[in-house]
Amino acid sequence: MAWSDFFKSSGGHSAYKPDPLMWPNFPLWSAGKDNVQATVRGKLHPQWVVPCGELVMPTGDLVACDPFAAMRAKDNAYIRVPKGKHAVSVTLVDLSPQQDRSHIREAYASIHFRKEDEAYRKAIPLATDDKHRSEPVEDNFQGFFVDAGTACFVDAWSVAHGMPEESLWYEKVFENNEPECWFNRMDDPNHIRAGIANITLPLSKNGENLILFHSGWGDGTYPVVGSFDSRGNLLSAHIDFFVVSPAPDDPELKADVSS
Repeated sequence: MAWSDFFKSSGGHSAYKPDPLMWPNFPLWSAGKDNVQATVRGKLHPQWVVPCGELVMPTGDLVACDPFAAMRAKDNAYIRVPKGKHAVSVTLVDLSPQQDRSHIREAYASIHFRKEDEAYRKAIPLATDDKHRSEPVEDNFQGFFVDAGTACFVDAWSVAHGMPEESLWYEKVFENNEPECWFNRMDDPNHIRAGIANITLPLSKNGENLILFHSGWGDGTYPVVGSFDSRGNLLSAHIDFFVVSPAPDDPELKADVSS
């Protein structure tokens, strides 16, 4: 997908020199910033961060996908991250005119690996294997498509070994009358909050889980963006739902928001 479908950008990976006025290094970026004012299409709105627990990563192959419309038992596109258990958070923005939290959107979903000072950010291409992982060229990024208004983080191994036969997923796992089905967990305001769920996989033996969340504006194609320190170590990975954005005619930033 082209950057310009949401923002315009350029630059290579191998000699990366982030432009501070260009997405994702522009100053409006606010993933993980709690109790601040976020900019949405040029206007300020309250933002806060919701902790979602830890994601178990047995292999470090981090899948970001639509769990209901795109996830498969194997061959899911992933990025390489550290193994272990890592904290996940979702950054929310209140878009209601009265700021009464009656219109909330997910701006970012983040998984955190190291606590160091962030030096820069760049998109990380998703791929089904490392041999076919190509870096963004010109105005393109390799994101993932959302068709059910939901995205998730999960380890690729966990999906392959923690889920039943794929043909059973919808009726036995996703949607039924049981309180533990994924749709009910996602809609439960007493779990994390409505729209977010931390779910242990059905065949889990060591706590393998999946963390899912609504996808900002809904359906679309979204990138995974890495935060890096000055030595190139990956600090966090974020899904940018393109909620935080400049005004379309902002002359100071090298980015345009699509309609």
